Amino acid sequence: MRFMILVKATRDSEAGVMPSEQMFAEMGRFNEELVKAGVMEAGEGLHPSAKGARVRFSGQDRKVVHGPFDEAGTLVAGFWIWKCASLQEAIDWVKRCPNPMPGESEIEIRQIYATEDFGEALTPELRAQEERLRAEVEKKKR
Repeated sequence: MRFMILVKATRDSEAGVMPSEQMFAEMGRFNEELVKAGVMEAGEGLHPSAKGARVRFSGQDRKVVHGPFDEAGTLVAGFWIWKCASLQEAIDWVKRCPNPMPGESEIEIRQIYATEDFGEALTPELRAQEERLRAEVEKKKR
């Protein structure tokens, strides 16, 4: 199973406050553990929402809204993609994580859909397209 681990934004992260050297070192050690265990597939921090935008959809209409967005507790400051045997394994890893923010913080864990989760809606043709695109993405990484 694959999981997206979402580090929730705080007022500090939205203000662009960078982690301390100590926090970088602690997170680096944690990421090393994840990589050595074969859990971590990706992980990145995100710029504050002030540097971002949203596109709102309404039928055929598209409306661009530029940040900042003021719901700091619902925004994402960073993420990992992990491969774990279960939700409980992902929870256990998150519990070992250093606190990603100077004060209180929250990390959300969400399972990523696998191709087989979509059932009959993902026809053999669409499944083949999905597999081809994934292979193409992997090839471009090299």
